[in-house]
Amino acid sequence: MVTLTSGCFRGNKLWLQSVTSGKDWVLCHTSALECLELFAGYMNEKQIDVYAKESGDYENINYRIVNSFDGLGITSFRGMRYTSINQTVNDMLADFDNIDEQSLVEALSTYYYRNGESFDGIEIEPENQDAFDSVSEWAIEYYNEG
Repeated sequence: MVTLTSGCFRGNKLWLQSVTSGKDWVLCHTSALECLELFAGYMNEKQIDVYAKESGDYENINYRIVNSFDGLGITSFRGMRYTSINQTVNDMLADFDNIDEQSLVEALSTYYYRNGESFDGIEIEPENQDAFDSVSEWAIEYYNEG
């Protein structure tokens, strides 16, 4: 079974809100970046990233199974839960070989330029610092390359 795609809605945030309504999920990775309005998403996007306590029936949802949501930095908006900027960036850096690299780089670039050309406010875990240093260089140049 597949959920609706983002093309059925006026914006990706409305799509994510509709699909996750009433579910015991926390949006994460690229989906969280969309909720944080740091990444615009893709046209007719199908994939949704969630933390969940168990797998579900949807083929287009990337379930990242956790025992508990305790310890996760979570933000809420109109009943929708998603990981905070710090949680999201650190999670994606820790799993860098398996993430949507473009969404992370674009999100960091957006953050950087919205914050007066600074990454101040993002707290990087020590084990993710090398990956962040590498990705942040791409992010600074992201909007200048296209």
